[in-house]
Amino acid sequence: GFPLLLAAIVVPVVVWRRELWELFSSTEGLRAWVASTGALAPLVFVAVQALQVVVFVIPGEIPQVVGGYLFGVLKGSLLSLAGITAGASLNFLASRLLGLPFVYALFHRDRVDRIRELASSRRARLSFFLLFLIPGLPKDILCYVAGLSPLSLQVFLLYSTLGRIPGILGSALIGDAAAGRRWLLAGGILLTATV
Repeated sequence: GFPLLLAAIVVPVVVWRRELWELFSSTEGLRAWVASTGALAPLVFVAVQALQVVVFVIPGEIPQVVGGYLFGVLKGSLLSLAGITAGASLNFLASRLLGLPFVYALFHRDRVDRIRELASSRRARLSFFLLFLIPGLPKDILCYVAGLSPLSLQVFLLYSTLGRIPGILGSALIGDAAAGRRWLLAGGILLTATV
């Protein structure tokens, strides 16, 4: 199980690294590609979001902005949440099934151990909520480490989703503002998020 799942994550990244980087490094390129799928665009977008969480080297903010651009703030945010929740669940369940050696194979041991300490504390729920709330923090490692914690999947998803909502909404607002060519609003939201 463990080597097979690790290979399923690593091999596609190595084989298609250039294509993945080109697709996920450009808001315009990803938007055009998702839009080109026509009526399937919402489902494709959810799959893209889930992939972005599982393949943790892919930047997460670009798809969220694309969601707002293509689908508007509300629908874009809901589709982002659906994909991110699916990806987070896969990460959580994979680490719960395969254990600590699997997570150590993916991430640096010191980072894993620091987050495990937080995850096993009495304030684990609050810790996960706050960590997911912080913009720009790599959240995919949190999903994997949470699978090693005593938290149930449902509790983890509740707190991580609540923590993600402000960032997802902000990204969708930026995308929606860009779609309407409201550049001042898009820039203002981006500036507020990075301060």
